Amino acid sequence: MSDIDIRDDRTAGRLEAVAGGEVVGRIEYFVLDASQRAFVPVHTIVEPAHEGKGIAGSLARELYTIAEHEGVPVAPLCPYVVKWAARHPDVAPAPDPELLGAAKAWLVAHPGRF
Repeated sequence: MSDIDIRDDRTAGRLEAVAGGEVVGRIEYFVLDASQRAFVPVHTIVEPAHEGKGIAGSLARELYTIAEHEGVPVAPLCPYVVKWAARHPDVAPAPDPELLGAAKAWLVAHPGRF
């Protein structure tokens, strides 16, 4: 993967991979403010022309890096991020089941957001 920049658009809830000024992949997430704050990735999307280049994995790694830097856990609901985290336990600690439950409840309470 070359010439890819990753930027966090916290307001829009997107971690974006940018190449040549174009968004080529993203993780859509929200910040849960329940009993404990958490990043909750919901979808990982890579544009078809850019699949197979490691972009999704780079986005997942960056999400966990940001979370660690900010001292905030990740409660992944996105199937891709769940699988990625299971393969990288050194970078992606297992999520707290209570936080996962709170994240799922937030999604139910906010239909149509994702």
